[in-house]
Amino acid sequence: MATFLQNHRILVSRVFAALLIAVVLSTESLEEGTLTATVLFISGLVLIGIATVGRLWCSLYISGYKDNQLITVGPYSVSRNPLYFFSFLGFAGVGLATETFTLAVILPVFFAFVYPFVMRREERDLRARFGPTYDAYAARVPRFLPNPSIYAEPPTWVVDTRRFRRTMLDVVWFVWLAALLEFVEAIHALGIVKAWYGLY
Repeated sequence: MATFLQNHRILVSRVFAALLIAVVLSTESLEEGTLTATVLFISGLVLIGIATVGRLWCSLYISGYKDNQLITVGPYSVSRNPLYFFSFLGFAGVGLATETFTLAVILPVFFAFVYPFVMRREERDLRARFGPTYDAYAARVPRFLPNPSIYAEPPTWVVDTRRFRRTMLDVVWFVWLAALLEFVEAIHALGIVKAWYGLY
């Protein structure tokens, strides 16, 4: 199971996203229209915003370098997996933006189930490629939760603009999901699609 998750992370994420869309289309929040729903949605948007900016920041540093150089500066100076950290915030944000407590729990749990396997596989690959350099980096920088006290950045950084532009489309999908949630809420309100059941 672990090997399957490591090798098919994108496929698993896409299947999960399709299931999430089906659930969102067929349900509505039992808290809809309340202060609780508003707080959940705004909290979700805040996390989605942080996740999107954070993922762009990470992509800026790895565009053009990912395959041939160990990046240890910028967001990678405080976490060995900052892209996944910001993705986790995005998953949590989308869950909150559904205005349900159920999906606000399920999405981060899905992330916590799948992505540690992926991180461990990538660590093995980096250790095999960079050896003692990676070991020293791993001893200094936490695997997941950032440690801002060790932040370091260069005064300038060269970016492969073509790769960065292509990456931007992958980075903003949390924003698209938030927009989709609002669209689904609108079609439910208009009676175009009927929600079959409610979720807390």
